[in-house]
Amino acid sequence: MIAEPDILIVGGGLGGVAAALGACRAGRRVVMTEETDWIGGQLTAQAVPPDEHPWVEQFGTTATYRALREGIRAYYRQWYPLRAEALGLAELNPGAGRVSKLCHEPRVALAVLEGMLAPYRAAGLLTVLTEHRAVAVETDGDMIRAVTVRDLRSGGRTTFTARYVVDATETGELLDLAGVEHANGAEARDEFGEPHAPAEARPDNQQGITVCFALSHHEGEDHTVERPEDYDFWRSYRPGFWPGPLLGFEAPDPRTLESVPRTFVPNPDLDPLAVSADQSADAGDKELWGFRRILARGLHRPGAFGSDITLVNWPLNDYWLKPYIGQEAEALHEARQLSLSVLYWLQTEAPRADGGTGFPGLRIRPDVTGTADGLAKAAYVRESRRIKAVTTVVEQDVAIDVVGPHGRTRYRDSVGVGGYRIDLHPSTGGDTYIDVGSVPFEIPLGALVPRRVRNLLPAGKNIGTTHITNGCYRLHPVEWNVGEVAGALAAHCLDEGVEPHQVQAEDKRFEEFGRLLDRAGVQRRWPDVRGY
Repeated sequence: MIAEPDILIVGGGLGGVAAALGACRAGRRVVMTEETDWIGGQLTAQAVPPDEHPWVEQFGTTATYRALREGIRAYYRQWYPLRAEALGLAELNPGAGRVSKLCHEPRVALAVLEGMLAPYRAAGLLTVLTEHRAVAVETDGDMIRAVTVRDLRSGGRTTFTARYVVDATETGELLDLAGVEHANGAEARDEFGEPHAPAEARPDNQQGITVCFALSHHEGEDHTVERPEDYDFWRSYRPGFWPGPLLGFEAPDPRTLESVPRTFVPNPDLDPLAVSADQSADAGDKELWGFRRILARGLHRPGAFGSDITLVNWPLNDYWLKPYIGQEAEALHEARQLSLSVLYWLQTEAPRADGGTGFPGLRIRPDVTGTADGLAKAAYVRESRRIKAVTTVVEQDVAIDVVGPHGRTRYRDSVGVGGYRIDLHPSTGGDTYIDVGSVPFEIPLGALVPRRVRNLLPAGKNIGTTHITNGCYRLHPVEWNVGEVAGALAAHCLDEGVEPHQVQAEDKRFEEFGRLLDRAGVQRRWPDVRGY
């Protein structure tokens, strides 16, 4: 029998885990549900190495996110056969990938996240229900009274009547189930005056999803998969804004939209210690093997690993033909077919630097993703339903072209910081990349407070951003920061007998909550750093 929690967290991704830490740290009893069998969301079940700002090693995250990063490094130092030069690196990048200063395998992050939660589970404060999904919400006016979740294995249902509910789902599912006012897709330009917004609202215009997978390469072996059922379609598919077929090494540069060739050379000889990961200087996506590499054999003792492992989250397997929200099953099936088609094309038809075609030695890695077929457990979802919030973050708050490279929108109620370009991948409305410079930004508490509902808090990509600003607020450290604050806020409201709207609106109450966040190591202001 599960004890009734003070706080129910629906969704066990990065935001959900951070929310659980924030609430349990305050001594509150928490139940956290998760649809897959892995907690960690985009870092684990979706298999996406962290996308982070250039200053992440010095500042710009919460203390618990820093602990997660250092825990991942410690795991490699403890258990992997690192060569001496790598073992001694304070800023070890296990995969030597170019997308992040900390590219790593999903299972390592999973182990560290489980470790971070373990004391609270042992203390009886935290119950984690994996393979559970919310199916119904009971409301009473502006309050959520009950949430029913279904066990995806047994079909059994459990109803919780927690005093606070945190929506940490990947798509903001509870917003829909509970009738919470929210936005979906692209807002019209006249709603907020955003320069890159379309003239008319397009709820079905959502960023594409990606079904990631991991690869190693073994020269002289043949690991070719069966020809996917939709291969002929994807092999011939050519988007109108693409320089050639989608299955090819020629693709737009997201920042300039110019056609740029990508290179693909498995297991290059370059010493991984020479790799630099700084997206403010170089997006790192032109050399595909090293872009999201998650294990670099050259960091380890000779012979320990026969191949690197790279994570395929590339322009080739972004899927945008159908919106995921609203057509989840159909979009997911087609996205999976696209990723399998990319794999088959790489194995059989991709051009090689030696003039040949195909890399049959490419081996998909089910052991890395924890699945039977090697595809990630869940799709990488970039865009969620978003609450109609007390504060909506708009393009003019963060775009370099509007505020200048040293500009900054300061919020009275800042509860965190983040930094990333406004990075929108091609969308289901036919838009190409929108990738423009932004400045390091703050996270206003008002973006976590729904305009009407009083006991639901968002803990991920479902905060009060727009289709445009979601492009920079959607990344790993920001989702973690939002989740940690949501969990802490729910606990604080229970302790003080107040509601989130009061904490956000009343200076004295917010200052008290802000001091709590400061003590927890939540950075709420940036030093003087330049946007990119």
